[in-house]
Amino acid sequence: MCRFVRLVVVCVVALGLGGGPVRADQAEPLSALARMPVKEITVFKDGHAFLMHQGKMPVNAAGNVVMDYLPSPVLGTFWPFSAEKNAKLTAVTAGQRRVQVDSTALNLRSLIEGNIGGFVEITEIPYAREAAPLKYRGTIQSIPTRTGEELEANSPPNGGERLPEKGNVFTIKTTEGIKVVSFESVKDITFLAGELKSKSSSEEFRNLLTLKLDWANNKPTKEAEMGLFYVQRGVRWIPSYRITLDGKGSAAVKFQATLINELTDLQDVTANLVIGVPTFAFQGTTDPIGFQQTVAQLSQYFRQDSQATGYLSNALMSQTARMTELPGVAPVPVMDLGPEVAASGRSEDLFIFTVKHVTLKKGQRMVMPITEFTLAYKDVYTLDIPFAPPKEVRGNLNTEQQRQIAQLLAGSKVMHKVRLANKSEYPLTTAPALILRDDRILAQGLLTYTAVGGSVDLPITSAVDIRVKKTDTETKRTPNAVDWQGNQYGRVDLAGTVTLTNFFKVAVDVEVTRHVLGNVLSADHDGKWEMVNVLEDNADADGGPYPYWWNWYGWPAWWNHFNGVGRITWDVKLEPGKSVDLGYTWNYYWR
Repeated sequence: MCRFVRLVVVCVVALGLGGGPVRADQAEPLSALARMPVKEITVFKDGHAFLMHQGKMPVNAAGNVVMDYLPSPVLGTFWPFSAEKNAKLTAVTAGQRRVQVDSTALNLRSLIEGNIGGFVEITEIPYAREAAPLKYRGTIQSIPTRTGEELEANSPPNGGERLPEKGNVFTIKTTEGIKVVSFESVKDITFLAGELKSKSSSEEFRNLLTLKLDWANNKPTKEAEMGLFYVQRGVRWIPSYRITLDGKGSAAVKFQATLINELTDLQDVTANLVIGVPTFAFQGTTDPIGFQQTVAQLSQYFRQDSQATGYLSNALMSQTARMTELPGVAPVPVMDLGPEVAASGRSEDLFIFTVKHVTLKKGQRMVMPITEFTLAYKDVYTLDIPFAPPKEVRGNLNTEQQRQIAQLLAGSKVMHKVRLANKSEYPLTTAPALILRDDRILAQGLLTYTAVGGSVDLPITSAVDIRVKKTDTETKRTPNAVDWQGNQYGRVDLAGTVTLTNFFKVAVDVEVTRHVLGNVLSADHDGKWEMVNVLEDNADADGGPYPYWWNWYGWPAWWNHFNGVGRITWDVKLEPGKSVDLGYTWNYYWR
């Protein structure tokens, strides 16, 4: 029983910490509330931000700090703290509270409400058309009001807190007595004595955050140093590069950031712009401290269901991107910011760019330069030739599918790229890159994440002065070449040639990659070949584990027992006006 009594006492004390009681019928004055300033913000490219608020906050009569700001943080990321030496934070309460708001009077009723006790002359609207206006003088006394407590007492149980209900009349003391006047009957009013007060007070509900403080034996001060930090969606940064080539192997790189703020006002804060992002396991769940209805309605740059969400996010991007527009979104055009390879399992390493003295109000956007550096580059020419279905499979395709396969086989072109060697202090993040030379634009591409010490290729254009011709022929067909599990399988041998002709006036180096379906047997001109794992490697030039046409055919179970995907690579130097024939052979088995 003693332990039970002690437990009850402890609970009562804990619930009562934070200073003397505040009367329930008192509304919190708006002048006593303040927004805790943001001191530092860490912004991720996916739209999440880590905010730290800290500052001197006014302390109310109960010894607590009440904030007129209620965040909607990610579950488990809301952490308030007290930096006040003599005050310990005991609890944080979020909820609707009555607030007394002083506002400028804009109509006759508001002026009367704000000037209780004033001596006035009132002219009333006459009751009849022929009657003269009624004028009299007196002192404004009061406006009949039902208090919130009275309304709550007369309401059904658990009806919630109520705001005061003011009547549509006011009382004025005249020489003849107390006169009750309807606001609607007042034609005009003249304030005869004293200063006219232009403000009136009213009460309204606001979502407030109350930080309860225990001052122990100390007297509460007028202000307390408080802080809180949390993760919330609503601030995003989008990187972009401008790369200027000098034609001699040196690239001047300028890096800038576009900051989108749809969360809260930022005033002279330190902003940390992060390449990469940690995992927020509960990013889709709002912490209970934030009311669901207070979650900001963010633009398409933050929508989870938008195609723009994954673009330029903090996961590693694929090597292909289409800068398209999202249909049906108006009036603001939506940027397509690059596709995310969610299944790759790779992510960008965390790296932070710090920018000081950032001021950006909610709803504003800002473009700011981050850094400049120089990278070495070289011009490279690449040719990727994908594999196509064997003849036996193509015989089962419809006309449209046949057309697409033919287009695939005829569409291989040599691409001119610049290969950047990242020997700077910073990793290169996934971002749009504008490529210039001699103040002329060459191209815009998607720069993919590149760690310090790595290299990355940026496509510029098709090298039309390098002609490509590919020929594949069947050289032999051997029926019943092998027996497996009682079944006979034939073997088809093929030979191919890739012919490159250089119409440039200078020699160029071309990196050629040829994929074949089956088993590579040989490659001339020092070609290197290997069998690749199509489940984990980019066997197709389009970047996927399988080409788009793979599921057009129901591949039998024995196929992978005999066949695979081979990759042949050459590094060829092409002299001006010269041609080279790259030969190779391979086979595949068929039942």
